[in-house]
Order: sequence, then structure tokens, then C-alpha cells
Amino acid sequence: LGAKLASPTDPDRRGAHVSVAHPEAWPWCKALVDRRLVVGDFRPPDVIRLGPAPLYTRYVDVFDAVQHMVEALEAGLEDLQDRPRVT
Repeated sequence: LGAKLASPTDPDRRGAHVSVAHPEAWPWCKALVDRRLVVGDFRPPDVIRLGPAPLYTRYVDVFDAVQHMVEALEAGLEDLQDRPRVT
């Protein structure tokens, strides 16, 4: 789907953040946050940075976040951005 790991694989160099690069990172990140699926930060030019808290982030939370990210890319970013937000 065009996404790739952008953070170091060595945990001593990575710290607590995981970065994912994608050519459409900004609309992807915005769609995920707007739909309240995954909260990450956009870092120019093409990175979404995630900061899972190790004290309370479960494996299933990581799995669900990745699944939401994949589904957003598969659905098409324009389609997700045009949907109304849940209020």
C-alpha cells in the first residue's frame, strides 16, 4: 500500500516512537485523526509518527491501530476525508 517503516529498527535508537512513511502521509494522518481511529502526528514531508505508551498500550491496541491504518489506505484517502465526522 506504499507505507514503510521510517524509524530505526534498533530499539535503543528508536525510543518510544514509531514512524511510518507514505507519499500521502498528511491526508492519511488527517483521515485517521478525523475519524477518531488512530491519533498520530504528521511530520513533513511524508511521515506519520505514533507514540504508543508502553505502560498501557496492549498488543491488541497496536494490532487494531495497524488494521485501521491499512483499511484507511485501502478505502482511499479522499473517501475518508469527505465523510462527516462523528459528533
